[in-house]
Amino acid sequence: MVKKTAIYPGSFDPVTKGHLDIIERSARIFDRVVVAVLENGAKIPSFTFGERVEMLKTAARGFPNVEVKSFDGLLVDFVRRENASVIVKGLRAVSDFEYEFQMALLNRKIAPEIETMFLTTSDKYCFLSSSIVRDIARHGGNLDEFVPAELVDYIREKLSKS
Repeated sequence: MVKKTAIYPGSFDPVTKGHLDIIERSARIFDRVVVAVLENGAKIPSFTFGERVEMLKTAARGFPNVEVKSFDGLLVDFVRRENASVIVKGLRAVSDFEYEFQMALLNRKIAPEIETMFLTTSDKYCFLSSSIVRDIARHGGNLDEFVPAELVDYIREKLSKS
């Protein structure tokens, strides 16, 4: 039997419960899910590359078929290296769709063998983004409903200093 592998890419700066929702649902659909943390030179993240990878490993440890890896360069090259055939993207709103649709078409042009699958976030997370979490943390707000419980203190402490 051929195992289906999917890649769920992102910057995850920091990981949110919305990200975990997509990870959990992807893990039910695919045999193997690789959460791919992107090193994007165009963005200045609040958390280091290593911190983002470690936060995701902590948050995803309950999913036996989920791995966390990092990459830079073209996503389709990483997908090929992982012998995956699907890119999973989470969508919160129409504005997400517009950008992600363009990226999916571009990826299909470069690598027609790779499909993109869109998962809409659960309604309780449709407003949630990493930038909102960073803003709440910087102002001392409660993060309990927005990030995994085991990361609340770490995220609050790191961002309250910035």
